[in-house]
Amino acid sequence: MIATYNCPACGKTIPADRPVWRCHCGGPLDLATGPGLTRAEIDTGEGSLWRYRAALALVGPPQVSLGEGWTPLVERRWDGATVLFKLESQMPTGSFKDRGTAVMLNHLLEVGVGPIHEDSSGNAGSSIATYAAVAGIPCRIYVPATAPRGKVVQIAASGAEVRAIPGTRQAVTEAALAATGESFYASHNWHPYFIEGTKTLAYELWEQLGFRVPDNILVPTGYGSNILGLDRGFDELIRRGETSRRPRLFAVQAENCAAFAAAWDAGATGYTPFAARPTVADGIATVRPVRTEAVLGALRRSQGGVVAVPEAEIAPALAALGRLGLFVEPTAATAAAALSHLLRAGSIRPEETTVAVLTGHGLKATDKIADLLGVPTPD
Repeated sequence: MIATYNCPACGKTIPADRPVWRCHCGGPLDLATGPGLTRAEIDTGEGSLWRYRAALALVGPPQVSLGEGWTPLVERRWDGATVLFKLESQMPTGSFKDRGTAVMLNHLLEVGVGPIHEDSSGNAGSSIATYAAVAGIPCRIYVPATAPRGKVVQIAASGAEVRAIPGTRQAVTEAALAATGESFYASHNWHPYFIEGTKTLAYELWEQLGFRVPDNILVPTGYGSNILGLDRGFDELIRRGETSRRPRLFAVQAENCAAFAAAWDAGATGYTPFAARPTVADGIATVRPVRTEAVLGALRRSQGGVVAVPEAEIAPALAALGRLGLFVEPTAATAAAALSHLLRAGSIRPEETTVAVLTGHGLKATDKIADLLGVPTPD
């Protein structure tokens, strides 16, 4: 069955039977409400996100996969509380982006996509370039000139063309938008099927917790695809009668570049201008999110919120995670720093079931981590 897109801006409905990344009016598209699934429909013989295939808006089985999903959920003590850390850093390309990429690329293959391009600060570019290589699709990735070298090397190793763009992160996006006549813009920030992939995180947490829903989930947030995916996934579980509640979702941002925090603190429903500054958490340094209103709506529905982490607290959180055996990039460490804030404020209680999502592996940013932790360079 062919899925459909809905445009919240103009109300138009579009069949998802060809490569499309936004509405003709210029607004972002949403996938129509999915069927969800029950625990009886889980393919328990599949050790990846494809165990939830029955809930995904694809016509057939996946054409490309690297075994993405079903990442570890490990228990650790953090600031006097027992916390569950979801190791999305253990994905095939080292970040949570593989959930969205795998589903988006399989959809694009179903509808006959040609060459693709994307703009990314690193992780999404690494993921899309890798899956495009597996699919045999020509791929070009636009990256900031200041992007972490490890991520750029990973993109290049897949055979994708890398174009480094000087200036702001927004300048990189504008370069990618200008190239839409050359190839298909497979944007993880725009494409609804990327969110369709990230919703499997909700299913996975629910199943790994013995078909229970956690009380709280903290997610490092740049554009908000994980927040939207979690909202979509838990909504589907509620509609199928598998749970009666949703967890509180907390979007974690770096204080230096916190678009959602600016809007949240202002009580706004949409984008609120703010002054962005450089942050070591490059993966969430987003100045102008595409779906600001939708992300804020998801946070409010869950009765969660936004936590902006001061720059000085990121490195200590990263080091503390490392001593727990959890080596992550600075962006992922913001989730642990935010957890400390919420526990101290009493917003999260130690006896609650809390999940902190660690979105990217430390090997993505070893040079930056070495500087943060003062690791000396060998002679």
